[in-house]
Amino acid sequence: MLTELSIRDFAIIDEISMTFNEGLTVLTGETGAGKSIIIDAVQLLAGGRGSVEYVRHGAKKAQMEALFIIDSDSHQIYETANQYGIDLQDGMVVLHRTITTGGKSICRVNGKLVTLAILKEFGKHLIDVHSQHETQSLLDPDNHIQLLDLYDEQQITNAKKEYTRLYEKLTALKKRYKELSENEQEISQRFDLLKFQQNEIEQANLVPNEDDQLEEERSQLANFERIYNSLQDAYNALYGEQKGLEWLNMANQALQNSKAHDSFINEKAEEMSNHYFLIEELMYSLSSYTDTLQYDPERLNDIESRLNEISRLKKKYGSSVNEILEYLGKIEEEMEQITDKDSHLSKLEKQIDETYQDAYLEAKQLHDLRQEAAQALTKNIHQELKDLYLDKTTFSVSFDTKTEQGEETKLQLHHNGFDYIQFQIATNPGEPLKPLQKVASGGELSRIMLALKKIFAKHQGITSVIFDEVDTGVSGRVAQAIAEKIQQISSQSQVLCITHLPQVAAMADTHKLIQKYAENDRTSTIVAELSKDEKITELGRMITGAKLTDTAKNHAMELLELASNYKKNSG
Repeated sequence: MLTELSIRDFAIIDEISMTFNEGLTVLTGETGAGKSIIIDAVQLLAGGRGSVEYVRHGAKKAQMEALFIIDSDSHQIYETANQYGIDLQDGMVVLHRTITTGGKSICRVNGKLVTLAILKEFGKHLIDVHSQHETQSLLDPDNHIQLLDLYDEQQITNAKKEYTRLYEKLTALKKRYKELSENEQEISQRFDLLKFQQNEIEQANLVPNEDDQLEEERSQLANFERIYNSLQDAYNALYGEQKGLEWLNMANQALQNSKAHDSFINEKAEEMSNHYFLIEELMYSLSSYTDTLQYDPERLNDIESRLNEISRLKKKYGSSVNEILEYLGKIEEEMEQITDKDSHLSKLEKQIDETYQDAYLEAKQLHDLRQEAAQALTKNIHQELKDLYLDKTTFSVSFDTKTEQGEETKLQLHHNGFDYIQFQIATNPGEPLKPLQKVASGGELSRIMLALKKIFAKHQGITSVIFDEVDTGVSGRVAQAIAEKIQQISSQSQVLCITHLPQVAAMADTHKLIQKYAENDRTSTIVAELSKDEKITELGRMITGAKLTDTAKNHAMELLELASNYKKNSG
């Protein structure tokens, strides 16, 4: 969860530091006090698009930093950290971002400089921001299949792995088929290039491991004198009067003379005898090898010339002779495919058809799992909508497919299978089901989004969910239902909520008041955590919108009591 947030020189914020707890934290305050600015800063820490306009007037840079504590060892954030080589100690993640007046954006995760894309990778596993604007993503049908898959994540993810493997194979085969069947001129030019490369490599008459063998031989010839002298010196040190082998023989004879009288000497005499014969054999080997040595300056020149030719080929075709020969094999295979294009196209067609059938079966399994998930999701959402006084609303998951171009019966496959998913609703009895974005008003959409978030909060693994005035345009019993739903979400994930509804504010486990003040002709924002009495005052202000009356104060206390009782009973 988000535990600390520091913001400096950001919009109208001079410098603030905030601590957060588990459960529901509510941020309230007058319009323009800076509530949404705080959420903007959090979004930037999650990898949102920055702008120099965020830098406070007169400052050189805006800085934001947030500390998250991860309780679960299996959280997705650990996999992301390993992927980018970032150490997470004690489950702590620190996101930092600086935006300069020059337009530079500097991002860090646990002190390590990262790109904005990497910061976004971390942010998406830590923060989930929902506002009336952000809710537009809920309306996009392209996102609906991901939401449905998330509902039955374990089974669908496992089924997706095999489908994805087959789909990628199918895509590669189709790409190769297209390359071979189109662009005759390009294929002809490609064949000419391959033919030139084949001739160049074949004319070199390369032998496997030839470069390694030539390097060794060149080293020997280039250092011939040193090698020869070393062998001679070693041989002379061993052979002859008063030389090494003679002294070893004397030692050996001395031990042999007494070995019958002492078990230790007997053991060592055997070892000495073995060593003597080994050294003697070594000496003969040195002598024999020396006799084979011959210095040939012309051979050295030939080797240098050959290695230069091989080096030229290495620059084009591989880092070693073996790699060049492997490349030659690939050239010949590709040339054979081009030469025998019709036959190869026929083979590819067969492979494409077989792979399609395998992928289709996996896609069908995905479809069946999604049908089951859709039934359970629909039932679950209807219950959530009923709680939000949308019990007359009908929710449905629409399944559609497309056929391959030119094929009437062959379903079109994409990276998620053959399903095209769309959430549909009918808000009134007797009305036909329509896409979500065509029938939902602002207030209805907020409640539908809350219903979905209530369901998916436990599946997404997000540590902090942020609601930015998603309750705008509602009142009365609907406002109370929204407050209860937000509180339910906070039992599964930390929730930060900007609200103008007293019913939502009353549910807060922590209530923070955002205010702005002017000093030295500059406007700044301050944040204060409210005590119980201060909560009553703030709730009263939210109820009346003006002067705090005794009636508003009593109503505020009643709201707090009702909220307290609801949390006790729902817990």
